[in-house]
Amino acid sequence: MGQSSLQYLAGAGLHAAIIMDGNGRWATARGLARTAGHRAGADAVRRTVEAAPDCGIVTLTLYAFSADNWQRPKHEVGELMKLLRAYLLREAHDCAKKGVRLSVIGRRDRLSRAIRMAIETAEALTAGCDKLHLRIAVDYSSRDSILRAASLLKITEGNSGGEISRERFKGLITKANNESRETPDVDLLIRTGGEQRLSDFLLWENAYAELIFTKTMWPDFGRDDLAAAVSEFHSRDRRFGRVPEAAAS
Repeated sequence: MGQSSLQYLAGAGLHAAIIMDGNGRWATARGLARTAGHRAGADAVRRTVEAAPDCGIVTLTLYAFSADNWQRPKHEVGELMKLLRAYLLREAHDCAKKGVRLSVIGRRDRLSRAIRMAIETAEALTAGCDKLHLRIAVDYSSRDSILRAASLLKITEGNSGGEISRERFKGLITKANNESRETPDVDLLIRTGGEQRLSDFLLWENAYAELIFTKTMWPDFGRDDLAAAVSEFHSRDRRFGRVPEAAAS
């Protein structure tokens, strides 16, 4: 599907989040090493980022590497880190040209100095862009970010015992995620690869997200898949705990 035939939904201002699953299984099914699947997955990232604005997405959060992924084989982790650094170095200038602000959420203290520098460079280079905010979750755990936010609250509030609002706590989660600006809650969560779970991803921000699970492996994910997911999102009735207007009347 070309850009001209995409369902045009600009102005919708959606925050879409994607759990990019299936790289390893995609490669294994083709008799390839799992690392080949991760390399193919990097191409899917590029396609998705390019298609996102045409689907009305203004914020796109991609789950690249979870805090639990450190348990994977050492050589696979090393390959993932190489791909991350290469992506940041390669795509930062292109993102800047296309108006894509790139930021990375999650811990940074366990990343190599080279990757931390690549992150800082990419974030600085794209800081003024406003067409799309691309957030990449690396060494990320939602539970850990909530715990860090609670620790920040304890430091700032002490033993005052005062009531804390959701808005204030969300601001603390923003700081815990190493972000300087707050991001809207997730509207649409997509998980590829056929699994149906959240895997510790944006648990606070996904409170009222519409969930779409697809059997498509991440390396095969493209414009058509993203447009279809957004179309499905718009077909749903989001009530946020309220009853439909017809029922209320």
